[in-house]
Amino acid sequence: MPLTHAVARRKSLTFRLTLLFAAAATAVLLVLGFIVVRSVEHHFEEQDMATLGAKLEQIRHTLARARNAADLAALAQQLDEAQSGHHGLAVAVRGPDGRTLFATHADPFPPDLFARAGAPTTALRPQVWQTAGQPPYRGIVAELPTGVAGWPRATVALATDISHHLGFMASFMRTLWLVVVGGTLATGLLGWFAARRGLAPLREMRRRAAEISAQRLDQRLPVESVPIELAELADSLNDMLARLEDSFRRLSDFSSDLAHELRTPVSNLMTQTQVALSKARGAAEYREVLESNAEEFERLSRMIADMLFLAKSDNGLIVPGHDRFDLADEVAALFDFYGALAEDSGVALRCDGSGSVTGDRLMLRRAIGNLLSNALRHTPAGGRIDVAVRVAPDADGGSVRLSVANSGTPIPPEHLPRLFDRFYRVDAARRHASDGAGLGLAITRSILRAHGGDIAARTAQDGNVFEMWLPAPEALPHCADA
Repeated sequence: MPLTHAVARRKSLTFRLTLLFAAAATAVLLVLGFIVVRSVEHHFEEQDMATLGAKLEQIRHTLARARNAADLAALAQQLDEAQSGHHGLAVAVRGPDGRTLFATHADPFPPDLFARAGAPTTALRPQVWQTAGQPPYRGIVAELPTGVAGWPRATVALATDISHHLGFMASFMRTLWLVVVGGTLATGLLGWFAARRGLAPLREMRRRAAEISAQRLDQRLPVESVPIELAELADSLNDMLARLEDSFRRLSDFSSDLAHELRTPVSNLMTQTQVALSKARGAAEYREVLESNAEEFERLSRMIADMLFLAKSDNGLIVPGHDRFDLADEVAALFDFYGALAEDSGVALRCDGSGSVTGDRLMLRRAIGNLLSNALRHTPAGGRIDVAVRVAPDADGGSVRLSVANSGTPIPPEHLPRLFDRFYRVDAARRHASDGAGLGLAITRSILRAHGGDIAARTAQDGNVFEMWLPAPEALPHCADA
């Protein structure tokens, strides 16, 4: 599905909130309207029942005053006189023999109403009906005693015209539906406005985010001006931008340093080759040029291999082995390797302590070798290099720590945080081949982090200390001084 179609099918948050507000308002208004309608209908019913109940009591007293058949015969006139002034009220009285003793001029009562007279639990419950050509009625039926001794009860039916009530309810329902529709539209409009205002900080964040590019990674999203619900999102995005800015800066520095580092050997190769080809030379001179070029190619090969190693480390592709060995043994082996160089430079090598680790022996030997090589390079004649291996218990189960301390000029504090960056040198003017490519400490840190450890540097009173640590220690009593 094309992206434009997918975006078109998604609804905006403002639209969804507007629908939610409108739906909630509609539900509330409908429930409220239902309650009001039921209350009004109940009120009308109570009002009609009060009228019918009063009339029923009047008829009860009239029947109770009848003492004989003659009184019952005169009952119609009495009821007719009592009926005057009660418009819309229908009355029907049937004697014990089923003969109609009295009925209004319009007898609207359905036959099934009189059938309820023998059921006392439902007789006084109102019934609503409408017959053809007549208005709607609400009525009741009851059996009342007469004053004639020994006579059964008479059946009395009462009904009142509810046309006015139904007309009012119809008008009320139309008004109610208009209110519901109008309230829904008004709430939807107000909800849209509120959602637009409420989501204004989010749109501002989107606008600010759209302005951020690779050249403007220093921009940050406003945190103080957004609601608390969006503050955490803004903080997370700002943290992400900070990481991206740092990564872009490091990548830019790396690209610049890489170009500079590669330019020197390539320039040397081109210069030497052009000089060699400028005129005819003897075999010895060509051999000397080729030997010099071979040294530059070797330097380029080491640099490319180191960069490939660091690239694998950045992508988590370094898989260390699981050999178990003592770091002190590796230090002793490296002392044998660097012993002659240290003796020529007048540098004393010492080692103390022990500690076993689990990891890749060759990789960790390379990390320690980089530290020793770096220390030898910056230790003056007559100085010393002290290596200490110890087991340090901590909350994570302990660690093995190896420190390499060398005498000499302390590193300025402002350089310590960047010592393990690629191609970084404390003295930028030192670009000789003997100084290396500036990747040794970066490779050391990558090796240690692949093993779950790390490295840090600090200055001492008379030199510098590089300390590395690895997890899962186990002390072994062995270390030899060189």
